[in-house]
Amino acid sequence: MSWDLTQTLEHVQTKEESDKIDGKEVISKVSEGILNSIGDNTVSKRRTINYRLDDKRRDFFHAMKKLNSLMVVWFVKMSFGNNGYNSLEMDYIKKHHKHQIADNQCTSVLLKHIKAPVHLVWSLVRRFDQPQKYKPFVSRCVAQGSLEIGSLREVDVKSGLPATTSTERLELLDDDQHIFSVRIIGGDHRLRNYSSIISVHPEIIEGRPGTLVVESFVVDVPEGNTKDETCYFVQALIKCNLKSLADVSERLAVQDRTEPIDRM
Repeated sequence: MSWDLTQTLEHVQTKEESDKIDGKEVISKVSEGILNSIGDNTVSKRRTINYRLDDKRRDFFHAMKKLNSLMVVWFVKMSFGNNGYNSLEMDYIKKHHKHQIADNQCTSVLLKHIKAPVHLVWSLVRRFDQPQKYKPFVSRCVAQGSLEIGSLREVDVKSGLPATTSTERLELLDDDQHIFSVRIIGGDHRLRNYSSIISVHPEIIEGRPGTLVVESFVVDVPEGNTKDETCYFVQALIKCNLKSLADVSERLAVQDRTEPIDRM
């Protein structure tokens, strides 16, 4: 019997994709393959590690290095997923946060875990007519018409930012899936062709109902700025908004006296 590292890696990757991988099983499977390869002194045919009895020590050390690398890759992927996100977060991003990105644009995704139930968080996010309920840089908002796709709002921005007004259009408001999207179509600022999507998802935090908020954006890179500079500026604004959203939502949750999930 010989140990085919390629097959073992394929086995691990397949199980990772289904989120059913067992770390102990990986260690057991790879270790068993190492020992069998050393004990039988056989040569595998394709893409395998060959072991000889007279070179046991060298080959065993080499195999353990392979095992260590394999486990590090497995741990990182299972813990953080792609780009720092776990598999569930990646599913949300792939499903709800799709942007058409041009060469002169930048994009990013930010996440926030909030210790408040979804209905409270969503009640703030969905208010296209009152973004100042949680956005600290908005001083006033005047919405035109009812809350429906295509509705417009005029937003006044507080001093301290390189802007005074922003004209924005409601692109999506899905109360069933908790998805909200806005596009900036005018205003006294440099955020041209800015579009954002916010999705809100239930989760459990410390035994209580919590919420994961995912916000993504795409925007033109202004002349004279780099993509990194533009992304950094927008990310800073969104982080402030998400922190404020968490603060307001968590205060509402305390007032709502949400019980631990095992008591509900």
